[in-house]
Amino acid sequence: MAELRDFMNRHFLHFNSRELVAASRAYEEHIQAGGKMLVSLAGAMSTARLGRSLADLIRAGYVHAVSCTGANLEEDAFVLLASEEYEFIPDWRALSAEDEQALYDRGMNRVTDTCIPETVMRHIERRLLDAWKDASAKGETKAPVEFLWQVLESPGIEQHFQAPREDSWLLAAKEAGIPVFTPGWEDSTTGNMFAAAVFRGEVPAHGCVATGTAQMERLMNWYLKNCGDGATTPSVGFFQVGGGIAGDFAICAVPTLIQDLQMHDLPKWGYFCQISDAVTSYGGYSGAVPNEKITWAKLSVDTPKFMVQSDATICAPLMFAYVLNK
Repeated sequence: MAELRDFMNRHFLHFNSRELVAASRAYEEHIQAGGKMLVSLAGAMSTARLGRSLADLIRAGYVHAVSCTGANLEEDAFVLLASEEYEFIPDWRALSAEDEQALYDRGMNRVTDTCIPETVMRHIERRLLDAWKDASAKGETKAPVEFLWQVLESPGIEQHFQAPREDSWLLAAKEAGIPVFTPGWEDSTTGNMFAAAVFRGEVPAHGCVATGTAQMERLMNWYLKNCGDGATTPSVGFFQVGGGIAGDFAICAVPTLIQDLQMHDLPKWGYFCQISDAVTSYGGYSGAVPNEKITWAKLSVDTPKFMVQSDATICAPLMFAYVLNK
């Protein structure tokens, strides 16, 4: 890794590559100064195997909370349990509608060049259904991640693993004891399964899974415990992979505390970096420049801000490797 850092320092000197190195250095400085970091994951990062590098970052103590879509949550588990059954389609752009139908008929769900087998989804569904029923019977409410952790810790499950547990950011987060927030969980395969289970009456009600607003309250409390004073200790940093609800939800914890709860002395996010291929156009928020967030009480004028406009599947592992410098 040290050789990689030296390579980046020598060659990544301008434009997006310079921004990537600057953001990596600032990330490292933020942690070394005693700050915490929240990482948000949108897109299909787990399917892209970002867990291989993110898990290392978590275990090294450089990540203290994760906000992710339901897809990134479940797809890390799918990889663990069925990676050898995945199919890859190098010429995916050439697929016809009939080719896509043939994939569907075989139970293969495509994400760009990667097809996830339906069988692993049904495997996890059976285990989740038992967990949802059990929580409902006990009157318990858990976050979506807690149910997946329960599944991945169930007796005998490890014999089904087809990828090393070290590659799983989900298991790394469990081992590190960091919280994982999943806004918009209903927009995911397991969220759909849960709605169907309630619809069928197998799960009596929706209350066993924490709602998005309940998770926001938990995130607000977590921020209050970890933000420091913003002066002698940096407040929590925000590292955003992609756009969407995973980032938009989590970053709003600060303006909620400041504007809705009138905590005007609360430090705002102490570092911000986003990797995204979105650009500012047509009102698209995912490509909004970081300075716009100042007007929403998310970032301060002096918050270190970085925008890497590139492919997160390339740039995020490079940044993680730079920061770790193994």
